[in-house]
Amino acid sequence: MSNNPRKPDKIQGLAHLFAAACYSIAGARRLWRETAFRHQLLMGLFIVAILIWIGAETTHIGISMLLLGLTIVTEALNTAIEEIVDLVSPEWSLAAKHAKDLGSFAVFSMLCLNGIFALFVILTTLNWI
Repeated sequence: MSNNPRKPDKIQGLAHLFAAACYSIAGARRLWRETAFRHQLLMGLFIVAILIWIGAETTHIGISMLLLGLTIVTEALNTAIEEIVDLVSPEWSLAAKHAKDLGSFAVFSMLCLNGIFALFVILTTLNWI
């Protein structure tokens, strides 16, 4: 039994793996409620579909899927930052604004990388450059 009455006992073994999977599924459900995430996922899948349709190299399609995955990871972390900031600082503060802005910039950077890479692959695959 734990000495801290507010902290539950640590789960171990297979129960820990099951609990971790449940936490991850709950996180995915929470992320799905973010409109921005759904837009990013849809656009990323659209880009992958276009690359397949134009006959892009398998490596390029794989890199595009990897960039999409990294964008999803970045959006999840950004959403976590926003949740924590809203909990810790419900009133407006410059530090809270900076934390949210930096998380947003991380997502924006990933979206730019996705777009630049997709444009490069499309233009080179179609021999436009």
